Amino acid sequence: MPRPPSKEPTDAELRVLNCLWERGALRLGEIAAEIAERGGVALAKTTVATTLKVMAAKKMVRRTTRGGEVVWRATVTRERASRGSVQRLLDRLFDGSASQLVAHLIRGGELTEAERAEIEALLAGAEPRDDDAS
Repeated sequence: MPRPPSKEPTDAELRVLNCLWERGALRLGEIAAEIAERGGVALAKTTVATTLKVMAAKKMVRRTTRGGEVVWRATVTRERASRGSVQRLLDRLFDGSASQLVAHLIRGGELTEAERAEIEALLAGAEPRDDDAS
C-alpha cells in the first residue's frame, strides 16, 4: 500500500516554491528555466508539470490565467511550508530543542556575524510566550 503524500514539500516541490515565492506567478517554462538557472538540475517541462499537478493536489500551488496564459502561483507561504520540516528536524536531531539547534549552528561556525547579530536582535525583541513564563 503506498504511503500517504507528505504535507511537507519535497525537495523538488521546494525548488518550485522558491521560484514562485521570489518571482510571483510564473508560466511552466519560466519555472523550469528558473530552476535550471538557480543551479538546480535541468528538468524537462513534463517533469515540472507533473510536480505542479501533485502540488496543486496538496494545495501548495494554484493554476490561474494571466493575459490568456496559464500561470502558477504559490498558495502556501514560506513560513507555513517550513514549519513542519523545521519541527521534524528539531524532533529527529535535537530532541525537539530549538536552543540545541542554534547552539549547534553557533558552535559549528555555521553562522556569519550578520546572522548572529540578526538572531540576537530577534531574541532581544521577542515577546515571552505563555509557556516560557515561570
